[in-house]
Amino acid sequence: MGRGLNKVMLIGNLGRDPEMRYTPSGKAVTSFSLASSRSWVTSNGERREATEWFNVVTWGNLAEICNQYLQKGSRVYVEGRLQTRRWENAEGQLCYRTEVVANEMIILDSHPPSAHEESREESKEIESEEVEELSDYEVVY
Repeated sequence: MGRGLNKVMLIGNLGRDPEMRYTPSGKAVTSFSLASSRSWVTSNGERREATEWFNVVTWGNLAEICNQYLQKGSRVYVEGRLQTRRWENAEGQLCYRTEVVANEMIILDSHPPSAHEESREESKEIESEEVEELSDYEVVY
């Protein structure tokens, strides 16, 4: 049996501010929605546009970075894999959610992250140890 490939690459804008929480073991997890649009011209010359929405989840240091530097409207590149979770709700019905589990994120906004920090209540300055954490991820300003 051959090896499979599950890889997703997206460029889009955040539809809402990131939401960060922690697992019982203390690991950070941040989620946000990402809108990616495409446009085309129909055979009769009409210009059309369609937007697809994606649920994105990040873990660990990348989750903390996303929570700190991203906000609604931020333009980003994310790379990761698709994952579908399944659970049973309170009424006993099976529920499914497909999400992108991102392992890379690049900020594509033209202004520096400090502009994002000032507009967020939980803004904080980057400490020297956080700069080392940033080096593990490709974050472009």
